Amino acid sequence: MIEVQHLTKRYGPVTAVNDISFRVERGEILGFLGPNGAGKTTTMRILTGYMPATEGKAMVAGFDIFDQPIEAKRRTGYLPETPPLYPDMTVAEYLDFVAKVKGVPSGERRQRIQQIMERTRIADVATRLTGRLSKGYRQRVGLAQALIHNPDVLILDEPTAGLDPKQIIETRELIKALAGDHTIILSTHILPEVSQTCQRVVIINKGQVVAVDTPDNLTARLRGSATMYLQVDTSGADAGVSLARLPGVTRVVESDRRDGVIGYEVDSEQGRDVRREIARIVVSSGWGLLELRPMRISLEDVFLSLITEDEAAVVPGAAATAEPEGVPVHE
Repeated sequence: MIEVQHLTKRYGPVTAVNDISFRVERGEILGFLGPNGAGKTTTMRILTGYMPATEGKAMVAGFDIFDQPIEAKRRTGYLPETPPLYPDMTVAEYLDFVAKVKGVPSGERRQRIQQIMERTRIADVATRLTGRLSKGYRQRVGLAQALIHNPDVLILDEPTAGLDPKQIIETRELIKALAGDHTIILSTHILPEVSQTCQRVVIINKGQVVAVDTPDNLTARLRGSATMYLQVDTSGADAGVSLARLPGVTRVVESDRRDGVIGYEVDSEQGRDVRREIARIVVSSGWGLLELRPMRISLEDVFLSLITEDEAAVVPGAAATAEPEGVPVHE
């Protein structure tokens, strides 16, 4: 549904996006992550036809964004970082205007506007001027305008920015409900949002893609092994030696100790489940099994690790790839 091939954007000597490639399958939600100035917003603006690329190719809903821009735009809904509202229009007037611009048939327009307002929970402010709305409501009106023409593709830049916790949960659920019917690229700085919403993640840094995978695969790849947390009451015995002898166990580290209760981190070979062996040795030794659970690396850890590795690999004095000052394309 979305295919990006060797996309590059330069501003004079500065490269904002540097030869990036990725795909988004039909009905998929793709998380697009990166630090400020990484090139996320530039990429999204290229995909929506807002600005041209210097090199490369981008296909949206089967149409080349450079050779067939009108057809691609008809099938795309875009929520930029700052929602494109007209402050002197009411919410209903604004959505009616957007619906006309995006070619929603006149006979369907009223019903479509009402459905979208209810779906994005803005029906209660339909008669209020958009310029007098709170940031959270403005964000939801921006999401409504992106959905008004029922596009095949949604490109959302920070869709939950400015929302309160309840609104964030509601918006996440809405975005997840849109998957399948819509193909979605979601840019965000809220990493738990990606874990809870997206099937795959693209991480970009300094204009280059540094990782493309599912959140689970990224965390597994970073750790390189599976890790269990074990808490036992050993009555003073050293369980670490026995645990380290178990088949498939690669490392045992005592992580905490209190009142005779000891906590261990037990690493095992990737893809090998050692929970049964751990439980068996604990029970046969007469120890009390208080807790046994897998330990997970957070997406924040993955993100920071990949960004740090990428920065360490940069050769001193190499050409900058951050977006240039004075050009209004920062995330």
